[in-house]
Amino acid sequence: MKGFKTVAHLLLSKTTKERSDQLSEQPHLLKKSGLGLVMATMVLPATLVFPTLTDAAVVGASDSSFYTAPTTTGNAGDLISYRTATVNLGAGAAATQAWNVMYRSTDALGAANVVSGTVIVPTAAWTGSGARPVIDYAVGTHGLAEDCAPSRQMAQGTDYENANIAAAIAAGYAVLVSDNPGYTNGSTPTYLSGIAQGHAILDIAKAATQIPNAGISSTAKTAIWGYSQGGQTASWAGEMQSSYAPNLNLVGIAAGGIPGNFLATANYLNGSTGSSFMLAGVIGLATQYPTQIPINSLTNAAGQAAITQAKTQCVFQSLFPYMNKNISQYTLNNQTLAQLVAIPSIGQTLNAQNLGTGKPSVPLYQYHGQADEFIPLDQSIALKKTYCSKFSNVTFALYPGEHIATQFQAAPYVLSWLTDRFNNKMTLGNCIELAATPTSTANPGGGNFVVSLKNWGLSATIGLKTLAQNVVLPSTSTLTATTDMTAQTITGNLSVPNFQTNLNIGLPVTVALSVTPAGPISGTASIDTAGQLHVHGNALVNINVVSAGEGSLQIPFGCQLSSPASFPINFDGPISSLGNGKLTFTGTTTFAPMTGCGVWNGLFTTLMSGAGQTYSFTATPPAPVAW
Repeated sequence: MKGFKTVAHLLLSKTTKERSDQLSEQPHLLKKSGLGLVMATMVLPATLVFPTLTDAAVVGASDSSFYTAPTTTGNAGDLISYRTATVNLGAGAAATQAWNVMYRSTDALGAANVVSGTVIVPTAAWTGSGARPVIDYAVGTHGLAEDCAPSRQMAQGTDYENANIAAAIAAGYAVLVSDNPGYTNGSTPTYLSGIAQGHAILDIAKAATQIPNAGISSTAKTAIWGYSQGGQTASWAGEMQSSYAPNLNLVGIAAGGIPGNFLATANYLNGSTGSSFMLAGVIGLATQYPTQIPINSLTNAAGQAAITQAKTQCVFQSLFPYMNKNISQYTLNNQTLAQLVAIPSIGQTLNAQNLGTGKPSVPLYQYHGQADEFIPLDQSIALKKTYCSKFSNVTFALYPGEHIATQFQAAPYVLSWLTDRFNNKMTLGNCIELAATPTSTANPGGGNFVVSLKNWGLSATIGLKTLAQNVVLPSTSTLTATTDMTAQTITGNLSVPNFQTNLNIGLPVTVALSVTPAGPISGTASIDTAGQLHVHGNALVNINVVSAGEGSLQIPFGCQLSSPASFPINFDGPISSLGNGKLTFTGTTTFAPMTGCGVWNGLFTTLMSGAGQTYSFTATPPAPVAW
């Protein structure tokens, strides 16, 4: 693998002759890297000769022809064209200026390519010291269709990662979002080609500084943040930055849900919940390495149809149709994954995507969901150990949830850690760890797509209409639920400890309340093809007045609602809400008359019953732990 990256870097020399001389002087690299087949069939194109003088960037077209890649030459990181853009990051997002960009980069084999992206700068002036810091935001899986490109999705307000980008903007940072290679008109994304993606995220940092009046300094402190595919991108960038983009003022990397071991991840995905990512990965790598992965000669009719369809879909459109599909269903003679990997050119190409032969050049915040159903936890832990063995500065955080929830729960922790890097605060990492190695809590693959909410924190208030008072439930309240996104069902329960609250009924009275489930939460839960989460159900709850009095002097009661209170739980919003603390259920309900209150029945019924009672329940995952 070291030889593979060395070859790729040698291919970036200034002239064809220099490349030829360097490779001929080091022929062991081809053999050692397993790239004999690659290099034997590769003709080094003239486009790799990067002249010192480059064409000046121009204002690009206002229509979709902006995304047509030009044939002009230049250096990696050169801005080709730009245009002002409108990005919709969701309600409440800070005001921004934005530009779409087309810039030069380098693919995984050293050939020049053109990549699109978006540069976003807060309108508010930077009030910190020095130049405004920059976050290179490496996106996760978006899908293979041209319209899936983040730059096009953000223009429509439909990018599922908007919440994370908006959070970085709210912190005052400029955010650069590469679309990744292959989203120009007529192209196919080289999805999961880590070297190409790493080059693209490094090169957009240089290109952004060339936009007139964007205010992005070439010396600005820069961090890279990515999750899932983006975690792969960020990690590759970290391993290559010192040699590929040594002038970048990189101060930190945050990478989560990293597919660092390709074969381990492929085996985890194959025939399981995330099979669509496997399909897209095969297509993407075959696009980058057509000789090594001759996809057309390896697939049967079903495979050809799947490839054609996948190239027209975005991530949530392909998630369910290909769920639990085994790759052997799509291969000629139904070859298994193991048989395909045994083909030398395929096995070598997949292994060439593995991380860990290099090391991040700056401190790394690495994170993973313990219940991740798409990317295996153990290979992420192995990557941490590998980096630590190379004396890298790694902080590893273990989040309790599955893949999607972790992506968005992590945002405030990531931004806090990156802010410390921008402020030159020291981090020692946690490579020295005495605790037991964590094991996965993911739901078994091969069946329905089930997201488990285990003891999630429940922040809840109930508004009593007559008293015009909010009753705040204890902070230790929890929600446990099972959401089956395939069957589109949700079942669960609330857990609320008994508590005391003050009610002002003319005089302040301390009331001890008991809130207990009268039955399971039940309803529907689903993710649509646009990445929107939909939850519709009902929670039935018994509300009892256990006692009332002044302070600790309490008079016991057997007072309760004569029938359970019904709290409709309805939510329609972005999938990011599943993890970022915005999964909130609000509404109004009716409380039945009180019973069992003795002579106080009428009083408590007047104070606590009737229509127009309000409620707000917000569910959040448990906090991460360091490991």
